[in-house]
Amino acid sequence: MAAEAKKDGIWETVKTVVYALLIAGVFRTLFFQPFWIPSGSMKDTLLIGDFLFVNKMAYGYSRYSCPFAMCPFSGRILGSEPERGDVVVFRHPVNNTDFIKRVIGLPGDTVQMRNGVLYINGEAAPLEPAEPFVEPYDYQGPQRNLPRCSEQVVGIGGDCIVNRFIETLPNGVEHYVLNIEDGSFADNTPVFTVPEGQYFVMGDNRDNSQDSRFPRSIGGVGFVPYENIIGRADRIMFSSAGERMVYFWTWRSDRFFRAVD
Repeated sequence: MAAEAKKDGIWETVKTVVYALLIAGVFRTLFFQPFWIPSGSMKDTLLIGDFLFVNKMAYGYSRYSCPFAMCPFSGRILGSEPERGDVVVFRHPVNNTDFIKRVIGLPGDTVQMRNGVLYINGEAAPLEPAEPFVEPYDYQGPQRNLPRCSEQVVGIGGDCIVNRFIETLPNGVEHYVLNIEDGSFADNTPVFTVPEGQYFVMGDNRDNSQDSRFPRSIGGVGFVPYENIIGRADRIMFSSAGERMVYFWTWRSDRFFRAVD
């Protein structure tokens, strides 16, 4: 009897684990998608090595966020529209990779950069100076990229300092933006008029982001179609500054479970 009871107990444990994995798989497929930050284009909102889940239901399902292998529709279903200031993951319209940027321009808006200042519908988005962003000048992530800094760095391990500002969008959303240098290529742009059904997105690290300011022909994303948006980034679950996640001494515990603003 004892052996049979033990066998039943093991079987119940196995069933529990299997059910938990199935539920987790369904939950991930239907509602959330994991995303690992590979580059510094969204610093300091998101750092290389941040791990987050993308809320796929925030804007409903599209052919890129659909939980099934073959979606029987185009466009979107069950969704609302992104709001200005949302941080979104989307499928690049050309190279089919996933990008993460901040929604800046909505359909019908005009967007322009003048001397590093963002203008939406002809009005400047206020910029307020903030404490500089400081991080170690060291290799980051599996690609071992070195950060770009506003000031010259003595060498590996020194402080990489970048000018930081608080930008306020027309709907009142405040967020940090970084300015590595003045007069960079994308600090002055033509006026972009956002087409219907599309969005203008930018990285918070303004001098280190190939975003809607750049045409797709040179690696930018251009305007992002509504149906290409996979979901909204809501919260960082884990963060590691190292080359591999298992290097626990590189974990950034202060970023665990942090909301994405």
